[in-house]
Amino acid sequence: MKKGLIFGKFMPFHKGHKALIDFALSQCEKVIVSMSYTPTDPIPSDIRFQWLHQLFDHDPRIQLFQALDDFPDEELPLIEATKLWATFIHQTFPDIEGVFCSEEYGVPLSQHLNCPVLFFDLNRVQVPISATAIRANPYLHWDFIPEVIKPYFTKKICVYGPESTGKTTLTQQLADHFQTTFAHETARDVLTSNDFGVETIIEIGRLQTALVKQRLQTANKVLFCDTDLITTQIYSRHYFGYVTDALKKLEREVSYDLYLLLNIDTPWVADSLRDMGHRRAEMFAVFKDELQKRRLPYVLIEGTWEERFAGARKQVEKLLENP
Repeated sequence: MKKGLIFGKFMPFHKGHKALIDFALSQCEKVIVSMSYTPTDPIPSDIRFQWLHQLFDHDPRIQLFQALDDFPDEELPLIEATKLWATFIHQTFPDIEGVFCSEEYGVPLSQHLNCPVLFFDLNRVQVPISATAIRANPYLHWDFIPEVIKPYFTKKICVYGPESTGKTTLTQQLADHFQTTFAHETARDVLTSNDFGVETIIEIGRLQTALVKQRLQTANKVLFCDTDLITTQIYSRHYFGYVTDALKKLEREVSYDLYLLLNIDTPWVADSLRDMGHRRAEMFAVFKDELQKRRLPYVLIEGTWEERFAGARKQVEKLLENP
C-alpha cells in the first residue's frame, strides 16, 4: 500500500500501539497516525500529541494528525457509530488504502469502508496491554510505557522539613530501596556559608527546579527530592525578609504528589550552613504551616532512623499501589 491509517486516543500511547504502527509500516510506504480527542479526556490532548511528536518526528514515513471526537451520540450501537467513523475517514483521508487496528470495532468498520481493515494482535497476545489498564495502574504495567511517557506517570515525593532532620539520608535510602534516582539539594552545591544575596537564592531555586525536571526523565516510577521551592522561599523570608516573584513562579513549575514532613525528634548536627538549632520547634511549625496553607498532601515522619525509613517506605508503597 502507498498509505495506511491508524487512529485512536493513545491515552496513553504504549508499546502495543508502537507494535501496531510497526506492522502498518511493514505494509505501507506511509502511515497516518490520527489521534482523536475530546476536551474532557483524562490525559490532555496536547500532552498526548506531543508524545507522538517525540516518538515519530524522526520518521518521514509517519504523518501525525489530530481529530476532535465530536460524534454526537456515544450510546449509538457500534455498527451505527462505525458508519459515522467511516464517513469521517472518507472525507478526511480520501487517499488511504487501508486501516490498521487492534480493536473489535474494526469488524463493523470494515463493512462501511471502501478499503480493507487489517488487524494486528487482536487478542493482545504479542503485546498484552491496553491503555485502560495503564491508566488504572501504570506502575503494574511500567515496562509497556515508552520512556518519553514515563515521566508523566512518575510520582514526585518531597522529603521535607527544617534543618538536621535527616532529609538527605532518608532521600538516598528511599531512592536505593525503590531502585530509582533522586534530586539532591542544590544549595549545597552553591553555598559554603550563609553569607549570600537574593540573586544567589534565586539561582538556587532555578538549579533545583532544573535538576528535578532532569532527574524526572530517568526515574523509575517515583522520584525523591531532598528539598523544594517552598523550602527555598522559607529561607528567603528568613534571611532577607521577603520572597521574590521569581521563586513563587519557580514553585509553580513543579508539583509533588506527596510530602514527607520530617519531625525534629532527631539530634541536632551543626555544619557551616545550619544556624537555627535554637529555633527548631519554631521552624518546624513554619514548614508545616506552609504545607497546610497550600493544602498539599503530607504525612508526618518521625521516630528512630529505622522507624522513619519504615514509615516513609510504607507511604510510598501505598501511593504506588493506589495511584
